[in-house]
Amino acid sequence: MAATTLDAPTQGSRVHQDTPKHDWGSPTIYFIALLLVATMLAPVVYIILGGFRTNSQITNSPAGLPAPWVFGNYLNVLKGGVFWQEVLNSTITAVATTIGVVVLGLMASYVLARYRFRGRGAMYTLFAAGLMFPMTVAITPLYLMIKSLGLINTLPGLILPQIAFALPVTIIILVPFLRAIPDEIEEAASIDGCSRLGFFFRMVVPLSVPGVVTVGILAFIGSWNSYLLPLFVLNNEATYTLPLGVQAFASQYSVDTAKVLAFTSLSMIPALVFFSLFERRIVGGLTGAVKG
Repeated sequence: MAATTLDAPTQGSRVHQDTPKHDWGSPTIYFIALLLVATMLAPVVYIILGGFRTNSQITNSPAGLPAPWVFGNYLNVLKGGVFWQEVLNSTITAVATTIGVVVLGLMASYVLARYRFRGRGAMYTLFAAGLMFPMTVAITPLYLMIKSLGLINTLPGLILPQIAFALPVTIIILVPFLRAIPDEIEEAASIDGCSRLGFFFRMVVPLSVPGVVTVGILAFIGSWNSYLLPLFVLNNEATYTLPLGVQAFASQYSVDTAKVLAFTSLSMIPALVFFSLFERRIVGGLTGAVKG
């Protein structure tokens, strides 16, 4: 009886000791993280709230809240045709760039990942070196090339270079995905009479969907936010994309700060919403590429 009464508390204490405890980390880490988040979000919040204010409110209290809230700035921008024309141009450019990057990047990555030929390593290194080649270095010869092709002030003159500059990161991400596909699957498909193109469309494309989604999102956001290349290629306001439109609108209405803030916030909201919706897809795709 004595042994039994002594064993019960011992077992209870073991259960209590084996219970996992949640480690919430150091409060300093949370403070630093919140500080960084506030630093990044503060300009965005200021721009959005500034669109709901008048110029006198901004002048009298730059950091204050709207009092009262003014919706006329946003309504005037949304009623104008300039904003929607620039949204259409940005959408066409981003969608076409994304399609081109995904299609060409997937085909090139498939060859580099699944075929063995002389110079494959050098070709992959060449694409990897493209990550270290900034657009600012190539902007002058690129402008001369686009001008010689007669593509100045056209959306194709903007889309084609954006596809070329997005291909290196696309191939770097997709090659590990395609290399991770077991060779046994390809051999089994070959035995069943599936051609190489059939294997590519029926097996490779579905298995590489996480990587394809990742590179597609990166290409779309990169094209939507592009400023330097459109600045050189597009000189006609009818072909302006949103980043150029913001700059032109700010120059035209430089004295109307509230209206400029409203136009700026409306221009960046689509990219913010798009990135927020697909953030997990990007992280998941990059994680898969690292594992591959």
